[in-house]
Amino acid sequence: MQDQEDLSWEEIKTEHIVQDEWIDFRRSAYRFPDGSVFEPYYSYSRRDYVVIVACDTDRNYLCVRQFRQGIRKVTTEFPAGGIERKDGREYGMAGPQTEDALAAAKRELVEETGYESDEWEHLLTVPSNATIADNYAHLFTARNCRKVSGQSLDDTEFLKVKKFSAQEIEEMIATGEFPQAVHIAAWLLERRRIEQ
Repeated sequence: MQDQEDLSWEEIKTEHIVQDEWIDFRRSAYRFPDGSVFEPYYSYSRRDYVVIVACDTDRNYLCVRQFRQGIRKVTTEFPAGGIERKDGREYGMAGPQTEDALAAAKRELVEETGYESDEWEHLLTVPSNATIADNYAHLFTARNCRKVSGQSLDDTEFLKVKKFSAQEIEEMIATGEFPQAVHIAAWLLERRRIEQ
């Protein structure tokens, strides 16, 4: 088995196609380990985000319904949102000017659902899409959530809160009605934690 140095690609040219406050979308050229060059290779930077598998005191799971432009459908998923940055950018590797992931999860849960919890657990931090993006998803579980307020949504957020049993979420995943891959990963990690 080769070590990582033998497999690394060398970026030899980069053009920033779109670089604004929201995204850094790039076209690059890479030198492969065998010396050949491949281009164009497209990648992007977005900000890190959190996903929260949250249940209330009756073991119902808090989900949100919202439109997802990528697949042009209204989806069911867990509360989630971006980790805020103090430098005004929406992308780039996390650094000292970035909100703590747990603080972001707590904020997003209240903003999107009006619920909060005193029982939090970090499940995993995983690349969002390691093939073409450099951002990470921070997955959390929040148990025994209680309603404390109404929603406080961003200008671009139009979503409704729905509660589902574990069985209903399993059924939605099986039928493709719960289509967010990272959210499904969070669900499976939470179910594994419960079963241990």
